[in-house]
Amino acid sequence: MGRRWWSLGIVVGLAGSVLVNAGPGVSAQGVHGQDANGVGEIAWGPCTDETLIAFGAECGMLSVPLDYSRPRGEKIQIAVSRVVHTVPDEEYQGIMLVNPGGPGGSGLIYSVLGAFVPGGVGASYDWIGFDPRGVGSSVPALTCDPDYNAGPRPPYDPTTWQIERAWLKRSAEYARDCAHNGGRLLGHLKTTDNVADMDAIRQSLGEAQLNYYGYSYGTYLGQVYATLHPNRVRRMVLDSNVDPREVWYDANIDQDYAFEAVIHLFFDWVARHDDVYALGTTAADVEAKYYTQLAALTAAPQGVLGASEWVDAFVGAGYVQFLWPDIASAFAALVNDGDPAPATDLYLGQDSLGNDNGYAMYLATECTDAKWPNDWRFWHRDNTAVAEDAPFFTWGNAWFNAPCKFWHAKAGKPVKVNGSNVPPILLLDETLDAATPYEGSLEVRSRFPAASLIATVGGPNHANSLFGGVACVDDAVAAYLFDGTLPARQGGRAADLECQPAPEPEPAATVAISQSRTTVLTPTLVQLLHPSGL
Repeated sequence: MGRRWWSLGIVVGLAGSVLVNAGPGVSAQGVHGQDANGVGEIAWGPCTDETLIAFGAECGMLSVPLDYSRPRGEKIQIAVSRVVHTVPDEEYQGIMLVNPGGPGGSGLIYSVLGAFVPGGVGASYDWIGFDPRGVGSSVPALTCDPDYNAGPRPPYDPTTWQIERAWLKRSAEYARDCAHNGGRLLGHLKTTDNVADMDAIRQSLGEAQLNYYGYSYGTYLGQVYATLHPNRVRRMVLDSNVDPREVWYDANIDQDYAFEAVIHLFFDWVARHDDVYALGTTAADVEAKYYTQLAALTAAPQGVLGASEWVDAFVGAGYVQFLWPDIASAFAALVNDGDPAPATDLYLGQDSLGNDNGYAMYLATECTDAKWPNDWRFWHRDNTAVAEDAPFFTWGNAWFNAPCKFWHAKAGKPVKVNGSNVPPILLLDETLDAATPYEGSLEVRSRFPAASLIATVGGPNHANSLFGGVACVDDAVAAYLFDGTLPARQGGRAADLECQPAPEPEPAATVAISQSRTTVLTPTLVQLLHPSGL
């Protein structure tokens, strides 16, 4: 839901090529025999990614049906990684699957997540990372047009019919390219297909139940899995919850308003640090400079940096606060010094530019999970109205999703999420989350009567647990994973425990964007493993 690839771009050097031999990162040693459901066994071998090696992971491929209604038919392969438990076997608590979001995000690197659970609690699980079908090192992996998001592109804001027509043409062509390259795979990339693959991983590992940690879109995977397989859920942590009522067109509309609120928080932060950035002493002053520069780049792009790319350079500010100093520095460099290079680096750091597979798979799932409006007049009317109140994100978000209007695979009907038979699970969110607005977590809580929700009040970060420096949240995650302890369920439509947000970042006058994109993960660089996506 929306352009959610900025943060994933930070770790593209880590997670983009984790497997090998059978695909970039797994030392695959073949697939063993299949069961009656067409699911194979995982032949574990060494990983080749440096981070996975450092954390002692092993990697493999799992053969699953392309179409689960035809289990003996065509097969595809899911790339999987594992960091096994280190506690005595009698303290072992089972497998923990992890999904970082997207949809379309590579999850192989997330088998290292257990190392970041406080108190060493993660050591009692086998942590399982995986690339969902069609993603990354899974085979086949979908790509449509690697140059689609290369700048400068037409401005996002369709101030003329020529701009709108150009984006419609681009969107239709991208959908066509996906249909050509995707073949039969394109019709089997729904959330329900990914849920079936999750259960196949559980089955292949011989476990009666699974534990699960999902961020962003990964929360929707968890909701659907729990709805369809409630007896197979042991423990589940869902951070930054998708609203199951709004899959997916309406979710993007709500997101536009939420991003508008957070970008104003960013402008205010920049204003309070005018001594560093010299962009104005009020949020209104800073905002005015942002839109003045947007107009200038609309008229005359600077290299690959046009108006759309300028918007993209700021999108990360709506996801996580730790990016604010880099974005503000790039903002100041162009406005005050005429230097477009830092903002260009921010734009080039987006995963939707460097990873067409991620963008293609985002669309392949969202375009087919549910029907999108066929009549463009419907899109135009809604986004024009929303943009009057939320101009920052609305049209960029609309064009990001516009290929769904032209998508060539048949859309399904979303699963009606129902957690009435699901054991106690833990929900997390920050109350000013822009990518998955907080109301989604309240709705999920209402559908899972045994769940507890922890809210970081006033926090504008997305999918931030274990990385955000909020001990109140992370310690509660550890307690739940240790023995199932949850905050006591309170009455009403509200959080069950409230935490204070992490402090705002300190300003920085220099830009370290390229380092942020490429530094290899270590325990001291935990924020580089920041999930994205929906």
